[in-house]
Amino acid sequence: MKLYLRIINIYVVMKTILLPTDFSKNSINAINYATELFKNEICNFYILNVQKASSFISDDMMVVSSSATIYSTLIDAAKKSISNIISSIEVSQKNDKHQFFSIVDYDNFIDSINQTSEKHQVDLIIMGTKGASGLQRVLFGSNTARVMQRCHTPVLAIPEGCKYAPLHKIAFTTNHINLFTIEELQALKTVLELWNSKLYILHVADEHHLAQKQLQNMDFFDTYFPDAVHDYIDVNTKDMFDTVHRYIADNSIDMLAMISEKHSFLERLFTRHALETFAFSIDVPFLVMESTSNKF
Repeated sequence: MKLYLRIINIYVVMKTILLPTDFSKNSINAINYATELFKNEICNFYILNVQKASSFISDDMMVVSSSATIYSTLIDAAKKSISNIISSIEVSQKNDKHQFFSIVDYDNFIDSINQTSEKHQVDLIIMGTKGASGLQRVLFGSNTARVMQRCHTPVLAIPEGCKYAPLHKIAFTTNHINLFTIEELQALKTVLELWNSKLYILHVADEHHLAQKQLQNMDFFDTYFPDAVHDYIDVNTKDMFDTVHRYIADNSIDMLAMISEKHSFLERLFTRHALETFAFSIDVPFLVMESTSNKF
């Protein structure tokens, strides 16, 4: 009986989506992307805004009543802004499969994301990234990077200016540090099934690559993703980012996915070395899932 329940659970379509927003153009774009991505699915969307103490308390605001008034004013303003976002979506999309809920929190950003995800059993976090120009361009805004590194729920990052389009091709890159489970790749499987997307698995052989686990993972992919296309590259760390970037462009990839784990492509992505940060940019949605081996 337990095995039967587990199998059923694996194929449950995700339906609870967390949408953090700071009311910026990028975060609104990510919200619109999310509603389009799941337009045919029954979903609960939680739109979350997190306020910081620094937003309303300074050296000249030490009177409790004044601070409380400013706090209340900011919270009410945030609630109204979320209400306006929800109203706009409901008027423009008229999708009775979608329900929206407003959350305004006063907390540490990451703690709020984790607490909200746990409380509402969130299946996926979708958030925008902040872009810059010239040598100041980084791959993700600091909040998005921290969520990917420190939150246990899968994260789908939507690049600045990225508009929704059907996901014909999704690439999953791995250097086989750990063995995979279908539970940790459930978000990927769900997105693939939403649009009947083609999966391209990019097997990366670098200094951390483990051939034995690659063979074991191949059995896993043959079982759960039998129609996937397999590509193989040998690459050194210095060329890793350019190589993956070229792969995305050359194969017209619509989304990049990977597991967050030690020595992974993602871990090196956030080391912020100049070559890595400035030479690599990504303009497709980026899905990051946590390795179960990372959990305590």
